[in-house]
This record gives sequence, C-alpha cells and structure tokens, in this order.
Amino acid sequence: MNQTLSQLEHPQTFVQRHIGPSPAQQQQMLDAVAATSLDALIEQIVPANIQLPTPPATGEATTEHQALAELKAIAAKNQRYKSYIGMGYSPVLTPPVILRNLLENPSWYTAYTPYQPEISQGRLEALLNFQTVTLDLTGLDLASASLLDEATAAAEAMALAKRASKLKQANRFFVADDLHPQTLDVVRTRAETFGFELIIDKPAKALETEGVFGVLLQQAGSSGELHDYSALLQQLKQRNIISCMAADIMALVLLTAPGQYGADVVFGSAQRFGVPMGYGGPHAAFFACRDEFKRSMPGRIIGLSRDAAGNPALRMAMQTREQHIRREKANSNICTSQVLLANIAGLYAVYHGPQGLRRIAQRIHRLTDILATALQQAGLKLRHQTWFDTLCVEVNDKAATLARATAQGINLRSDLQHAVGITLDETTRSEDIQTLFALLVADDHNTATTLPLDIAALDNTLSQHSSSIPANMWRKAPILTHPVFNRYHSETEMMRYMHRLVRKDLALNQAMIPLGSCTMKLNAAAEMLPITWPEFADLHPFCPPEQAAGYQQMIAQLADWLAKLTGYDAMCMQPNSGAQGEYAGLLAIRRYHQSRGQGNRHICLIPSSAHGTNPASAQMAGMSIVVVGCDKEGNIDLDDLHHKAQQAGDALSCIMVTYPSTHGVYEETIRSACEIVHQFGGQVYLDGANMNAQVGITTPGYIGADVSHLNLHKTFCIPHGGGGPGMGPIGVKAHLAPFVPGHCVVNIEGVLTQQGAVSAAPFGSASILPISWMYIRMMGAEGLKQASQVAILNANYIACRLKDAYPVLYTGRDHRVAHECILDIRPLKEQSGISEMDIAKRLIDYGFHAPTMSFPVAGTLMIEPTESESKVELDRFIAAMLAIRAEIARVEAGEWPLQDNPLVNAPHTQAELVEQWQHPYSRELAAFPVRELRDNKYWPSVKRLDDVYGDRNLFCACAPISDYS
Repeated sequence: MNQTLSQLEHPQTFVQRHIGPSPAQQQQMLDAVAATSLDALIEQIVPANIQLPTPPATGEATTEHQALAELKAIAAKNQRYKSYIGMGYSPVLTPPVILRNLLENPSWYTAYTPYQPEISQGRLEALLNFQTVTLDLTGLDLASASLLDEATAAAEAMALAKRASKLKQANRFFVADDLHPQTLDVVRTRAETFGFELIIDKPAKALETEGVFGVLLQQAGSSGELHDYSALLQQLKQRNIISCMAADIMALVLLTAPGQYGADVVFGSAQRFGVPMGYGGPHAAFFACRDEFKRSMPGRIIGLSRDAAGNPALRMAMQTREQHIRREKANSNICTSQVLLANIAGLYAVYHGPQGLRRIAQRIHRLTDILATALQQAGLKLRHQTWFDTLCVEVNDKAATLARATAQGINLRSDLQHAVGITLDETTRSEDIQTLFALLVADDHNTATTLPLDIAALDNTLSQHSSSIPANMWRKAPILTHPVFNRYHSETEMMRYMHRLVRKDLALNQAMIPLGSCTMKLNAAAEMLPITWPEFADLHPFCPPEQAAGYQQMIAQLADWLAKLTGYDAMCMQPNSGAQGEYAGLLAIRRYHQSRGQGNRHICLIPSSAHGTNPASAQMAGMSIVVVGCDKEGNIDLDDLHHKAQQAGDALSCIMVTYPSTHGVYEETIRSACEIVHQFGGQVYLDGANMNAQVGITTPGYIGADVSHLNLHKTFCIPHGGGGPGMGPIGVKAHLAPFVPGHCVVNIEGVLTQQGAVSAAPFGSASILPISWMYIRMMGAEGLKQASQVAILNANYIACRLKDAYPVLYTGRDHRVAHECILDIRPLKEQSGISEMDIAKRLIDYGFHAPTMSFPVAGTLMIEPTESESKVELDRFIAAMLAIRAEIARVEAGEWPLQDNPLVNAPHTQAELVEQWQHPYSRELAAFPVRELRDNKYWPSVKRLDDVYGDRNLFCACAPISDYS
C-alpha cells in the first residue's frame, strides 16, 4: 500500500523499542487475564481515588536520535577546563580496553547484585581483585567490595568505631582539622543523628581529649601535607581508641600502608584508578579494617568458598549482616555499593600491574616536585614541606592569580586562605607544568616570568629519592604480587581476560531477570551513550557553577520531570543510592520537626512488610522504630496503625510505607493510612522502590505522602551494574524543601540548601543522571504511563499462568496483583521437600536468574517482569517454571529420591557432563531440560555454593592461582 510522504516521515518513537510486548502481544495477554484493555485492567487494580485524571506533563515522546541531539547541545554548555582542584577528585586516563569492554558493555552494566553466586563468578572475581588491591595498599586484614563514596565511607568508619569500641561510655569522635571539607560535612551530618559529639582540631590534640572512642585522620591532608602518624596511632591503640584514616589510592602506591603502622580502618576513593570525575560520581570507595572488626564492617564482602563438587568458588560473605535480614540492627543501610566502578578500578590495577601503577604514581609525584622546586626558586612560598601530588602555594594577590588561571582555562583550588591549591594527576604533561609556573609567578601586571622553565634540568638536579615524602613513609613492601596483576598487560590478554569473566555471568543481555522489588528493566543503548561523553565525564564536581551550565540545565529539567511524576514540589538530586535517599528524606523530616520546636518527635512507624532498608535508615536517622502489623492479606492493619500512632502521640515523627505494598498489591486504604499519621502530627515517607507501578497512573504526592526517594536505577533505567551505581533523589512537599541536604563546598542559589550533606558531591553521582533524562525525554508522558501499565499487565499475566502450579500469596481486588507477584513455595516444600532455593538454582539450568527468594516472606519467590520483557520471553519463563513444577511432581511421586534429583543438584555445569554419571535422571534433562536451550545455553561455571563453609573459612583476597586450575 502506498503511503504519503508525511506518513513515511513520522518517526518511530522510542516507546515501541522500550516496551517489550507488541500491541498484538498485549492483546493476547489481556485476553489471558480476562481484561478488555490496559485502561480497564488498571481500573480493576488501582484504587479509583488515587488515579490521576491525566499523566503528568513531561512532554511528548521523541526518537533516540532526536533526544541525543538535544542532550548533546545541552552538554556543549559545559566548559572543560583543566582542573587542578584536587580535594579527592582528579582527571584520569581510562584505558580504552576497559572503557569499551566494561563500562560500555551490557554484560557488565546490566548485571544484578551477586546474590546468586553461581551465575556471578565473573563479576565476583573482578570484585575480589578490587578487594585485593585494597588489602595490599592499606595493609589491613579485611576489605569490602566498595562503598558509595569517600565521604560516606568516612561516616561508616565512624559508625564502625562506635560499634566496635571497648570504651562504651565514650561518645566523642575526633576529626583532624585538615580533612576534605565535603568529608567533614557528611561526617557531621551522620554524627548529629547518632548523637555523637564531634571534636575538630589538630591531630595531636586527640590524646588530650577525654571521652573519645575514635579518631579520623587523613594521610595526605586536604591541602596536600603528608602526615607520619605512626607514633600517634600507637598511642591511640594503647588507649583503646579506634583510628580511622582517609587515604589517596594513588599515593598509597608509593606510601607505607597505614595498616602497617597502626591504623584500624583505612578508606578512600578509588576514582583515580581509571574512573572519570563525572561531576562527582559514581565513584567506588575502598574500605578496609582489622579482622577483629569484621562483624561491624559496613557494605558487602566477597569471600572464597567452595561449591558442591568441592571446587573453589566465590560468593558474598556473611550475608546475614545485610540490612534486609538484620533490619534496624544492621551495620548500615547500604543496599547499593559501586560495583561497576569498583570493577573498573580493580581492572585498572590488573591492566597496569604493580610496575605500571608505580610508574604512574612516581611520575605524578616527580612532576609535583619539579613544580614545587621551580616555584620556590622563583620566590614563592609553599605552605608545606611534604606532599605527594598537591601543593599549597601562598600568593600575594589571590584574585589576580585565579583570574589568570581562569583566562587560560584552568581551575585551581580557591578556598584556601591566602593561597591556592594545585593537585597534579596522571593526565598532567610537562607543558602543563610550564603553564602553571607561568601563571603563578606572573607579576601584578599579569606578565609571566621571563625566565624559561627548564624542566629537564630541574629533573636532573632533584634527588632521585624525593625528600617531599618523609623517608619512613616510602613503601618498601611489594604490592600486587598475585599473578592476576602481573599477566594481563597487553590489550589482547586484557580483552580476553575480561571476556572470560563475562562468560561466567548471566546478565540482562542474555535473559530476563525476574527479580521482585528490583525492577530489572531495559537499560537502552541510547540512554547509556551520554555518560562517556567528555562534556559530562570530565568535569570536576567543585568547578565554578558557570562551567557546569549544561549539567545545571540537564539536572534542572530532570528534577522538574521527576517532581511532576511524583507529585512533589521540589527534588533533591544529591543522594547517591536508594538507601541514602531514605536517610536524606528522614533527615528532612527530622529537621522539619526541629524547626517547629518539636524535636522530641522520634518514633518512626514501619509496617512489618517493609523493605529492610527502611528500619535501617530510620535507625541511622536517630529514630525509634515501632512496627505496625499487617492483616492476613498483607495490607497495613489500620486499627493497629491508629493505635500505634495514638500511642506515640507527640513523639510520632513519621511512617515509612511502600506503595504498591511490598506484598505486590495496591492497598485500598493507603490514603487513610496517610491521614491517620497526619492526624497525629507525623509525616508520611513513601518508599519509592515500587514507583514502576505508579508512574503516569498516580503519584506519592497525590496519594498524600510528604517525601519519597526514587530508585533511578530501578524505575528510571540507570543500570544496576552488578550492585551499583544507583541514585536515590528525594521528592518533597514544599514544607520540607528547606530541609533537604545541601553542600558546604558548592553553593548554587536556589538549588542547594544550607543543610548538611549526605554525599560527597553536591549532585551525588551526577554523570549517570543523563540516563534518566534520556529515558523520560524519549518516553514522553503517555509512554511513561504505558510502561507502568504494561509492567502491571506482564505481572498479572505471569500470576495468571502460574497460579495453578504455584499459589499466589497475596492479591488485591479481583485477584489482581500490581507489578510483581509472590509465589508461595511453602506448601510445595511440605509436600515434596523441594525448597524455593532448589527452584531458584534449577532456573539457572533453564537460563534464568532466579526471582527474589524469601522476601518479603520466607519460603516464597517474588517475581517482577517489568515492561521491557516481550511475551516470548515471559512465555519462556512461564514454561520453565511449569517444567520445574512437573519435575517437583516426579519427586513427590517417588520417581526421583529427594537427595538426588535435578532440583537439589542444580545448577549443572558443563564439566560434570563428561564425568561418570550416576544420577537417576539423564544428562540431557540436567543440562537441556527444554529443547530451545540447545541453540542458546548459558553454562554456570560452578555448582551450588556451600555458604556455611564460606563464612566459617572467611578468605577475602585473591586465592592462589592453583585454586583455579
């Protein structure tokens, strides 16, 4: 059929690319669930009194290329000055082999947190590399698999010191006065909610201060001075005071490991190991401590264990420390680490190896020595006599010096009194030293020195053993001696190593990841492209705001869209994880009550069905948790809520509620719950984890909530990256807007408050915000609503198709579910002995990641298909679940013994198929339970892991290479 030119020119919008089921497939699924249309289905599920008449006005949908062109024009407004600001952030040279094969590779960035270790061995090995780097450089016993950023790592170190302290009556935490200001800002915020008294002074005063349980030092002070704290650390240890030290990861390549001379906890940012500045993040923090503190350590730890065949295998160790299990007793509310960025940093160390890292660090230090010598010879005074890469240069006319720098496209650190700061990095070249020297020694008439700077001559006259690093601070012990850091130095070898790791993992680029509560949806290539644009990647977070005009515009637009989509009046874009967003939202509530003279309001009501991060965050915010019961249908018990709210009275601070509920249904009484809490003077915190069932249909603000966080790495398409990055901005009603986090370094009128920060950078992990900008821009208002509708349709289709084989635990009106459903495996286990764990592991043989196990109810599987999965993929998953149910029936019938069947032995590896086979089922059934797998089979590299062995034999560094042979 001929079409007109106007018809042919009508572009295909991104909506049709993002939403998996075609219109025809959607109709087939609607028929299966007995609904006439998407709108009719939503009418049956979502309470009428919270449905929006029209979706929020976020604009029309556009194509990928149109959105990319628009964002490119915005990005062009950023000015890429050479930044020597330092303060924990430096320009880097990301090895292209890592950029292309990891950061831009969906095999890495679409992976989920490795709770299923059998299908995560590749990224677990990469994380173990990162932990080994941390252990070697810090000289301590135990390392985590990354934290959110350096400042929050400092706050976690303080919390660990209090938990582990033997001085139970002590309540003071001492902080050295040359800590990075943004780190102090976050530590101060956390100390306030914990009720700690902060003492900020010269480090030597720590020994003179009574009631101190911990001390925080910075090995290389914020203005560059290196500190030999060995004597102080020994004295602190004698007094049972726990010592925490911030360190620069590149400096540690040359400096003695702090753990060797007494530090108990060492942390810092791994950004300098190949991760772009990105206007503040995401950047992985490294964190290490002594073995005696392992039960108090925050974050995730990767450990070496063994599988069912006795072979070495990796897993997340000591998972019982995590907040979803320990709730308010958890060490931290961290649910998002920075896995993708930790893997970049770890593989940067693998690629360069110990010699390469030493060469980079020595070159940075040598250039710093050369510049320092030249400046001193020219008559300028340096404030310190020791340094690694940072000079504090005293100048007569600071304004003129900064003006000259700006005129040459250079940023110097400007917040030092009567001085400027200069931090060099791996991108610095000899000509940059010439430029810096000239602008610093220019006279009052802005005329550069007439003396040429002979860098080669200066280099030759300097001692080969720099005195700017104290003699006893030079590292003597070798680093990174494990073979993994000494083999893959050619690009060919590195490329193959990374590919070998990828082959061990199952990510979203291979199959549906049907995890309930985690929203593993499409991370489109068009959304991901802008994060590596240099206009976004190369900016320092503390550059002058006018240099980040593109960022400001993009962030403002995104914040405006998110405010509309949530029904709130303002957005705070700082929190760099969902859990951090919860904490920030609760802080806003706390500060609001205090501003009204009601600082006594401290009780947080939390339904028993809530996410584990909720009580953990409330505890971190200094609140007391009171649990509200749920009825047999999983809904909040309104009578119990009214009773608990009335009982709390003037002490009621807030309620934290998830909507749709954690049980996967739209509670009909959500507005009533909000009204009860407001009636008694409390605020309503609505957890944004399940926003993928709200966008375009309803909003937290319309429902009646006062504050919510958004998991941009769930609903708004930022990828999980194997367990991070994430972003958790908070939306607030107008009365809470003055109380959201601000920043002490960057001040942007009308954008940032004067309140304490929760993250190191003013806009958290700013460089991944373009992903969500692209998603909203390409989807448009109607597309976003349709995405929510199809997510709900997909979940109901799965529930409908599986309900006869597996009971659906909770349903709402008309036996419908929201965007996820919970299958109850407990009756099956009673009948057959087969558990939810066995089903989860058997799904690996079918080529699927397991649903969420035993959350929020033990003995269940929680499934969330998202809108991105096509009917073909949904049917493939349903077929796998039905086939597994038939296998369970064969166990029930006695055809296979409970101790030896394809479920309890799952997953099956390729290697065991060539071994002697003694099972009562065939090799074919083990490996190819459905015919389609013959064409596209994922092979796990290990069998089921022995979790108990891994915890009893905790080993968290790279194992001897013989263990892998």
